[in-house]
Amino acid sequence: MQGLLAWVPLLPLIGFLTLVAIPLFHRDEPSQKVIAYIGVGSVGLAALFTIIVAIVLFWGNPSESINISLWSWMLVDNLKLGFNFHVDWLTMVMLLIITGVGFLIHLYSVGYMREDLDFRRYFAYLNLFVCAMLILVLADNLVLLYLGWEGVGLCSYLLIGFWYKDPANGAAAQKAFIVTRIGDTAMAIGLFLLFYEFSTLNIPELVSTINGPDVNNDIVTLACLLLLGGAVGKSAQLPLQTWLPDAMAGPTPVSALIHAATMVTAGVYLIARMHPLYMLSEVAMTAVAAVGALTLLLAGFSAIAQSDIKRVLAYSTISQIGYMFLALGVGAWSGAIFHLMTHAFFKALLFLSAGSVILSLHHEQNVFSMGGLYRKIPLTFICFTIGCACLAALPFTSGFYSKDHILLSAWEYHHGINILWLAGILGALVTGIYSFRVLFLVFLGREGQASTHCKDANIPVMSIPLCILAVLALFGGLLAPPLQSVFGVRPDEAHSPWIEGTAIAMPLIGLAIAWKLFRHEQRTGEQRSSLLQFWFSGWGFDWIYDHLLVRPFKFLTQINHNDIIDSIYKGTATISRQMHALLSTSQNGQVRWYLTTFAVGSILFLALLVAL
Repeated sequence: MQGLLAWVPLLPLIGFLTLVAIPLFHRDEPSQKVIAYIGVGSVGLAALFTIIVAIVLFWGNPSESINISLWSWMLVDNLKLGFNFHVDWLTMVMLLIITGVGFLIHLYSVGYMREDLDFRRYFAYLNLFVCAMLILVLADNLVLLYLGWEGVGLCSYLLIGFWYKDPANGAAAQKAFIVTRIGDTAMAIGLFLLFYEFSTLNIPELVSTINGPDVNNDIVTLACLLLLGGAVGKSAQLPLQTWLPDAMAGPTPVSALIHAATMVTAGVYLIARMHPLYMLSEVAMTAVAAVGALTLLLAGFSAIAQSDIKRVLAYSTISQIGYMFLALGVGAWSGAIFHLMTHAFFKALLFLSAGSVILSLHHEQNVFSMGGLYRKIPLTFICFTIGCACLAALPFTSGFYSKDHILLSAWEYHHGINILWLAGILGALVTGIYSFRVLFLVFLGREGQASTHCKDANIPVMSIPLCILAVLALFGGLLAPPLQSVFGVRPDEAHSPWIEGTAIAMPLIGLAIAWKLFRHEQRTGEQRSSLLQFWFSGWGFDWIYDHLLVRPFKFLTQINHNDIIDSIYKGTATISRQMHALLSTSQNGQVRWYLTTFAVGSILFLALLVAL
């Protein structure tokens, strides 16, 4: 049974290799049906194997943990690493999300991408993406985790820039790759520091080592902050959040995969997996919570001002990941993973529903060109409404249970009103506003220009994943994972009714505000107040980075367009060639000249010896 786990990442890898290798054996491009069977089937089998393992080995056994040794990978001095997997309930939850939601996104993609000429390349990249993420969460050591980490970054670059003929898409892919490299560099330094201090990067060994009596807390804090740097890059948190809105350049199912099941959840998983390390550093825990609180508010207000339906959802992802970081920072490890799970359900549902809207409107994405679509695409309307309700955390939806867990944990962290709890409560209000704003603008109100040409683009292969995700989004709150064996049990505290009532009231107030402001709003222009324009620009972070980093760098390259540094090396080579030419003139082939030169040289040498 444990052998099935080894096949979980291997199957998507085989799918990728098969799709890539097809041109080597067949001159003609295979049919879309064959490509779909390979691309979707590989992830579907991985999901099936994961479910079987979860039921047979883990169901009813919350303390279960499995170690799988495949082969010895590295043996360099004291660094001994294997290509080994460690599976506990945290890993199992991530596997179920990646393969389960990933399979539904693959299935939906068959319909969404049916008219694309690069159908095979798309599914090859998608399979490799899932494989890299599976390796990341299965790894029992930080180097193997880093391999999956970088693999996810590579695949995001390939998929965000999938339609590379448009220069804007290529620029978005480059931006995602470069910005996340900043965090990856910090993470790599953190790994070097951990190995230098603890002489191991095996996660179980590292956890047991850091609990020793001679741990240097300063080293632990610095390592935690460096790992946090990697996490904020991959999970698009402040201050490295700028790449994610532009990542909407990729196909919509890719956006769903990045936001719901793979890349942006990697940072949350990293901190949760290394939670024993973070529990030793109050500074690091505070930094994680502060990053989450600031990010969830900044991204939430930005989402209110967006006009592109996918960018609204992109900023909402940044905000919801901020909630997960807030939960990690206050020690609500289980709450963070619970919200990661429910967020995967409703965010995949929202993105795939948005994809159906975009296809139905012939690739229109401006919400102000929409309106009145609930009559024309009723299934998409129902699914999008369910997704918005879960995102806003309306009572009895999956988002309500997981977000309520986070807000109560933030309250308990300081045993009363505190800045983190207030940030979470304000974020709940803002989430309610932007969630229902986009719902009202797209599906209700007067018809926009694009709505008049709306034609339902859903086919069964697209509708089935939407319906399954809608059910999971509604009732996923009943599937709280048993993570007590991984994170321990937190004692429950009694809460007054007004605390619960406040958490329930905020999204409802947000819904009422959205109804009042946006129920009948229908604009064709992009007029915004100065404040909304500021939010629309993502609080000016791109402008700041452009003026502080990009433009100075370009200025230096213009000054150095002749390569001043290279001219030093070129000058050295030129001098060497000239000296060689000068000395070669002495080689004229005349023996008398050689004898004269030898005699003069000998006399000078003897004179030098006498003088000394």
